[in-house]
Amino acid sequence: MYRFLLSRQWVILTLIALVLIPVMVELGFWQLHRHENRVAQNQRISDALNADPVPAEKLTSPGHEVPKEDLYRRVSAKGTFDARHEVVVRRRTNSDDAVGFHVLTPFVLDDGKVLLVNRGWIPADGPQTAFPKIPAPPKGEITVTGRLMADETSAASGIKDVRGLPDRQIMLISSGQQADALGKEVLGGYVELSSPEAKGGSPELIGEPDHSSIGAHMAYAVQWWLFAAGVPIGWVVLVRRERRDRAAAAEATAPEATPAAV
Repeated sequence: MYRFLLSRQWVILTLIALVLIPVMVELGFWQLHRHENRVAQNQRISDALNADPVPAEKLTSPGHEVPKEDLYRRVSAKGTFDARHEVVVRRRTNSDDAVGFHVLTPFVLDDGKVLLVNRGWIPADGPQTAFPKIPAPPKGEITVTGRLMADETSAASGIKDVRGLPDRQIMLISSGQQADALGKEVLGGYVELSSPEAKGGSPELIGEPDHSSIGAHMAYAVQWWLFAAGVPIGWVVLVRRERRDRAAAAEATAPEATPAAV
């Protein structure tokens, strides 16, 4: 009755089904883990943003690589802006996806060390080869507060660190490169400024990182598991259909019975 299952076609089909089931189950767990990681990341960012600011030098130092657990931590520092050595980071967008620059200003601390401060975004309103007009930072000694960020790399950002750019223009924020350029001790990483806000709203402060959306990973996980459950159901349906079709074909080709003699 079910001898057709031993045919080459059905053996191959059955093997494919047996392979697909664990693969789809594993893909479902992969999406589940991505969902869990996103939830954990959102919680970590939220905790960092809601924590009280700590002195920047408690979390970073010259040559220090900012670890993941310290990203977005609110830090504060007291010192003065060094506008003479300000640089701009090319090809950065704001919340409206307009292309411009990020303004990176050295902030000299009381002990002489330098903290790199990303003061925010300005539009690219002139030729790319010219240094843009930037609103001056506050003068004198002030206290700044912001989010601690790790040095940018091409591997993490996908941005190529192009050399030979116009004077005072860079592609990536690197405390090591800026330490070489300034000839001073520069704290590892940099700070995205959150206060004080610039007069007139320029540079435009960088918004907080998204820590509310969780994506569709959980829905994808459920989808893969439903696919996995559907494979054996589909296999059974196909087997029954094949058996029915074969029975109907056999009945149609069977010779009619001869009437018995009286």
